[in-house]
Amino acid sequence: MNAPYLSEKLRQEIASADHPAEYAVDVMFALQRHYGYLSDEALIEGAQLLCMTPLELEELATFYDFLYREPVGRYVIHVCNNLVCWMHGHESAMDHISTRLGIPLGGTTEDGMFTLLPASCIGFCDAPPAMLINGKPYGHLTAEKIDTILERLREEKPPLVEVR
Repeated sequence: MNAPYLSEKLRQEIASADHPAEYAVDVMFALQRHYGYLSDEALIEGAQLLCMTPLELEELATFYDFLYREPVGRYVIHVCNNLVCWMHGHESAMDHISTRLGIPLGGTTEDGMFTLLPASCIGFCDAPPAMLINGKPYGHLTAEKIDTILERLREEKPPLVEVR
Protein backbone atom coordinates (compact mmCIF):
# COMPACT_ATOMS: atom_id res chain seq x y z
CA MET A 1 0.00 0.00 0.00
CA ASN A 2 1.28 3.45 -0.87
CA ALA A 3 0.10 4.86 2.44
CA PRO A 4 1.74 2.99 5.34
CA TYR A 5 -0.20 4.99 7.94
CA LEU A 6 -3.53 4.12 6.31
CA SER A 7 -2.54 0.49 5.97
CA GLU A 8 -1.58 0.24 9.63
CA LYS A 9 -4.73 2.05 10.77
CA LEU A 10 -6.91 -0.31 8.70
CA ARG A 11 -5.05 -3.37 10.00
CA GLN A 12 -5.73 -2.25 13.59
CA GLU A 13 -9.45 -1.76 12.90
CA ILE A 14 -9.75 -5.10 11.13
CA ALA A 15 -7.91 -6.88 13.96
CA SER A 16 -10.64 -5.80 16.39
CA ALA A 17 -13.32 -7.66 14.40
CA ASP A 18 -14.46 -11.23 14.91
CA HIS A 19 -14.53 -11.56 11.12
CA PRO A 20 -12.33 -9.30 8.94
CA ALA A 21 -15.07 -9.04 6.29
CA GLU A 22 -17.12 -7.01 8.79
CA TYR A 23 -14.93 -4.05 7.84
CA ALA A 24 -15.12 -4.53 4.08
CA VAL A 25 -17.23 -1.44 3.37
CA ASP A 26 -15.23 0.71 5.79
CA VAL A 27 -11.98 -0.40 4.18
CA MET A 28 -13.27 0.31 0.67
CA PHE A 29 -14.41 3.80 1.67
CA ALA A 30 -11.07 4.52 3.37
CA LEU A 31 -9.18 3.43 0.25
CA GLN A 32 -11.50 5.49 -1.94
CA ARG A 33 -10.97 8.59 0.22
CA HIS A 34 -7.22 8.09 -0.05
CA TYR A 35 -6.97 7.39 -3.79
CA GLY A 36 -10.02 9.31 -5.05
CA TYR A 37 -11.75 6.15 -6.29
CA LEU A 38 -11.58 2.40 -5.72
CA SER A 39 -9.08 1.40 -8.38
CA ASP A 40 -8.26 -2.23 -9.19
CA GLU A 41 -5.03 -1.85 -7.21
CA ALA A 42 -6.90 -0.43 -4.21
CA LEU A 43 -9.43 -3.26 -4.44
CA ILE A 44 -6.59 -5.81 -4.34
CA GLU A 45 -5.02 -4.01 -1.37
CA GLY A 46 -8.35 -4.06 0.45
CA ALA A 47 -8.91 -7.73 -0.30
CA GLN A 48 -5.47 -8.59 1.08
CA LEU A 49 -6.13 -6.61 4.26
CA LEU A 50 -9.49 -8.35 4.71
CA CYS A 51 -8.34 -11.88 3.81
CA MET A 52 -10.86 -11.88 0.96
CA THR A 53 -10.48 -12.41 -2.75
CA PRO A 54 -10.59 -9.36 -5.02
CA LEU A 55 -13.71 -10.85 -6.63
CA GLU A 56 -15.52 -11.03 -3.28
CA LEU A 57 -14.70 -7.38 -2.62
CA GLU A 58 -15.63 -6.38 -6.19
CA GLU A 59 -19.05 -7.99 -5.79
CA LEU A 60 -19.63 -5.94 -2.67
CA ALA A 61 -18.26 -2.71 -4.20
CA THR A 62 -20.60 -2.85 -7.17
CA PHE A 63 -23.60 -2.94 -4.82
CA TYR A 64 -22.98 0.55 -3.41
CA ASP A 65 -23.79 3.72 -5.38
CA PHE A 66 -21.21 5.68 -3.42
CA LEU A 67 -18.21 3.47 -4.17
CA TYR A 68 -16.59 4.53 -7.42
CA ARG A 69 -14.74 1.96 -9.50
CA GLU A 70 -13.77 4.58 -12.06
CA PRO A 71 -12.18 8.01 -11.52
CA VAL A 72 -14.70 10.69 -10.60
CA GLY A 73 -14.69 14.46 -10.47
CA ARG A 74 -13.85 16.57 -7.46
CA TYR A 75 -17.57 16.98 -6.92
CA VAL A 76 -19.78 13.92 -7.36
CA ILE A 77 -23.40 14.89 -7.97
CA HIS A 78 -25.94 12.18 -7.20
CA VAL A 79 -29.39 13.13 -8.43
CA CYS A 80 -32.12 11.18 -6.71
CA ASN A 81 -34.29 9.21 -9.12
CA ASN A 82 -36.57 7.67 -6.51
CA LEU A 83 -40.33 7.77 -7.03
CA VAL A 84 -40.89 10.87 -4.89
CA CYS A 85 -38.20 12.89 -6.69
CA TRP A 86 -39.35 11.52 -10.02
CA MET A 87 -42.88 12.77 -9.35
CA HIS A 88 -41.51 16.22 -8.50
CA GLY A 89 -39.32 16.82 -11.53
CA HIS A 90 -36.17 14.77 -11.06
CA GLU A 91 -35.80 14.47 -14.85
CA SER A 92 -35.82 18.22 -15.40
CA ALA A 93 -33.21 18.66 -12.64
CA MET A 94 -31.07 15.88 -14.10
CA ASP A 95 -31.42 17.27 -17.62
CA HIS A 96 -30.58 20.79 -16.46
CA ILE A 97 -27.41 19.65 -14.68
CA SER A 98 -26.40 17.54 -17.67
CA THR A 99 -26.92 20.44 -20.08
CA ARG A 100 -25.29 23.00 -17.80
CA LEU A 101 -22.17 20.86 -17.30
CA GLY A 102 -22.13 19.49 -20.85
CA ILE A 103 -21.92 15.88 -19.72
CA PRO A 104 -24.24 12.87 -19.91
CA LEU A 105 -25.40 10.91 -16.91
CA GLY A 106 -22.35 8.97 -15.75
CA GLY A 107 -20.00 11.53 -17.26
CA THR A 108 -17.30 13.76 -15.83
CA THR A 109 -16.54 17.29 -17.00
CA GLU A 110 -13.34 17.75 -19.00
CA ASP A 111 -11.80 19.81 -16.19
CA GLY A 112 -12.42 16.94 -13.73
CA MET A 113 -14.61 19.12 -11.54
CA PHE A 114 -17.98 17.32 -11.70
CA THR A 115 -19.32 13.80 -12.17
CA LEU A 116 -23.08 13.30 -12.62
CA LEU A 117 -24.61 10.07 -11.32
CA PRO A 118 -28.08 8.79 -10.45
CA ALA A 119 -28.94 7.58 -6.96
CA SER A 120 -31.90 5.35 -6.20
CA CYS A 121 -32.71 7.23 -2.98
CA ILE A 122 -30.81 9.78 -0.95
CA GLY A 123 -33.29 9.98 1.92
CA PHE A 124 -34.31 13.58 1.25
CA CYS A 125 -37.92 12.79 0.32
CA ASP A 126 -39.28 15.83 2.12
CA ALA A 127 -37.51 18.17 -0.36
CA PRO A 128 -37.90 16.72 -3.87
CA PRO A 129 -36.33 16.88 -6.34
CA ALA A 130 -33.06 16.43 -4.50
CA MET A 131 -29.39 15.71 -5.03
CA LEU A 132 -26.26 15.03 -3.03
CA ILE A 133 -22.95 16.66 -3.85
CA ASN A 134 -20.06 14.94 -2.06
CA GLY A 135 -22.57 13.76 0.52
CA LYS A 136 -24.22 17.14 1.16
CA PRO A 137 -27.97 17.19 0.39
CA TYR A 138 -29.71 19.88 -1.66
CA GLY A 139 -33.45 19.86 -2.09
CA HIS A 140 -36.35 21.66 -3.74
CA LEU A 141 -34.18 21.96 -6.84
CA THR A 142 -34.93 24.50 -9.53
CA ALA A 143 -32.80 25.49 -12.50
CA GLU A 144 -31.84 28.71 -10.71
CA LYS A 145 -30.91 26.93 -7.48
CA ILE A 146 -28.84 24.37 -9.39
CA ASP A 147 -26.98 27.13 -11.27
CA THR A 148 -26.19 28.95 -8.03
CA ILE A 149 -24.88 25.77 -6.39
CA LEU A 150 -22.71 24.84 -9.37
CA GLU A 151 -21.23 28.34 -9.65
CA ARG A 152 -20.40 28.41 -5.94
CA LEU A 153 -18.70 25.03 -6.21
CA ARG A 154 -16.67 26.11 -9.25
CA GLU A 155 -15.34 29.02 -7.21
CA GLU A 156 -14.35 26.84 -4.22
CA LYS A 157 -12.07 24.37 -6.06
CA PRO A 158 -11.44 21.77 -3.33
CA PRO A 159 -8.33 19.58 -3.13
CA LEU A 160 -8.12 16.70 -5.62
CA VAL A 161 -8.77 13.94 -3.10
CA GLU A 162 -11.71 14.84 -0.92
CA VAL A 163 -13.51 12.92 1.78
CA ARG A 164 -16.67 11.62 0.17
